[in-house]
Amino acid sequence: MTHTNELIHEDSPYLLQHAHNPVNWMPWSDQALAKAKAENKLIFLSIGYSTCHWCHVMERETFEDEMSAKVLNDAYVCIKVDREEMPDLDKYYQDVHYLLTQRAGGWPLSIIMTPTQQVIFAGTYLPPQSGQGRMGFRELTSFIKGKFDDDLAEVQKSAQSIEAAIKHYERSFEQKESIHTDEVIETFVSKVKASYDDVSKGVGSAPKFPHASTWNALLDIYARTKNLEALYMSEDALTAMARGGINDQIEGGFYRYSVDEAWVIPHFEKMLYTNAELIEVYAKVFKITQKPLFQEVVDTTIDAMDERFLKEGLYLSASDADSEGEEGKYFVFGFLQAKEALLKAGLSEVETKAVMDYFGITKFGNFEHKTTNPVLTCNDKPARLNEAIAILKEERQKVAYPFIDTKILTAWNALMVTALFEADKVEKAKSVLDTLLKSLHVNGILYHQIVVGGSLKVEALLEDYAFVIEALLRGYAHTKEARYLELAKKLSHEAEQKFYKEETWYLSDKAFRAKAVLEDNSYKSPLSTMIKNLFELAKLEDDTALFIRAKDMLESFGAGIQKYAHAYPEAVRAITLYM
Repeated sequence: MTHTNELIHEDSPYLLQHAHNPVNWMPWSDQALAKAKAENKLIFLSIGYSTCHWCHVMERETFEDEMSAKVLNDAYVCIKVDREEMPDLDKYYQDVHYLLTQRAGGWPLSIIMTPTQQVIFAGTYLPPQSGQGRMGFRELTSFIKGKFDDDLAEVQKSAQSIEAAIKHYERSFEQKESIHTDEVIETFVSKVKASYDDVSKGVGSAPKFPHASTWNALLDIYARTKNLEALYMSEDALTAMARGGINDQIEGGFYRYSVDEAWVIPHFEKMLYTNAELIEVYAKVFKITQKPLFQEVVDTTIDAMDERFLKEGLYLSASDADSEGEEGKYFVFGFLQAKEALLKAGLSEVETKAVMDYFGITKFGNFEHKTTNPVLTCNDKPARLNEAIAILKEERQKVAYPFIDTKILTAWNALMVTALFEADKVEKAKSVLDTLLKSLHVNGILYHQIVVGGSLKVEALLEDYAFVIEALLRGYAHTKEARYLELAKKLSHEAEQKFYKEETWYLSDKAFRAKAVLEDNSYKSPLSTMIKNLFELAKLEDDTALFIRAKDMLESFGAGIQKYAHAYPEAVRAITLYM
């Protein structure tokens, strides 16, 4: 490795992945921003995370390419951000991307700014060279640098209009209106139904995400109103996912999303937050329906998280999609490979065929190179299924398991605690919660993360407070231990002091402050969760003033909730449960 940049001094596994790029990366800091200003250089900001497939692709094609690196180093101050380390910053620039392109963002997120941090371009993955009517990375960065040198007035005018649009966009969510519970519930169910896929189940088309918070809200609505449509949509979607390729049929755990709308081929990353939210919702649907499939999913998903992610009592953040440079290589099977492994281990021809048919493992496969990502093709389990699963799991071990990010995130661990309580794994949930508090609530300060072997540096954000308070309240509900309630009250007061300024919630209390929104994104909204916590505390303490304050916070977004209820599942849960 001939190159080393400033990322070498960071803890983040993602930033360290880029420490030997020929690009002169700097972490996000006052120093990096001051350098851009002092040298009058444009800023190239790249946001990603360590288990992101397209981040790896862009690194290989562009950030490891000497020619692209030269363009960047000559003209730009280059800043790398780990979105898991700075979700507040990521959220702000994802909103900017949406505003400029009218498309949802994603990772890697690529932002170009003036030396004073005014955005002039937002994109996601950019191919290295132009083609198919799309400008490539080198051409784009050179073109923007040329504009900056030759027509500064036009660039500044464009940047100012974008900045004004961002401010207007942020304010557009804040339209106060009274909330009518029954109306919101009705709107939510009808809007989900309008985008519901009646054929393959779930919400929307490809790429298809699990939308755990949507099913969670629908199940709460069913519990309150006995609306059967809410129950059936959830039950059917959760069944389809449980039987589909988004669920790892061999060792459990859900992948991040499905590439196709039939839930067959996933994007093979496994995220702690995806699995935590799904454990919670599968546990809830099992309690309502008592269908064994749902309890099975809860148990296998917890086992999968324990096996791969549990480290010294807490859960690591994510595992990659790629093994040995190929996406999905660890998880898929060739027809002959699977057949020979099963026969060699002592299954008969008939038993082997039954297992292969059950998992849909065919000669032609459903993935690249005629391999198969297992899905369940029928309801009847073949003989010796558990044995067959163990054999196939062992067969997988011939390929290296994908990279696992060793970051322990407070918020995501708290989501897992809430899920474990919902699944009635009370002692396990308490153990994780107590370890989390011991490790990341130190000397009265709550922290956002720790990397295994690293030190506590980043203080907690709104998401950490919101999800930890929620976990504490679940802990109190299941154990009646007063210490959980007392800490929930203390942290709730702290959160308001830190993040609630002039009737606006922010994602952090740092110099860079992004407004919090009610909308659920990759996982449920920290703001909606925080308001739901306040309602629950008001109910537990019989505190009318707190109830009114929480209601006001929710109603400051009232117009949006009434109109676009389906975008705010966690807020709808708060309304369903407490209003």
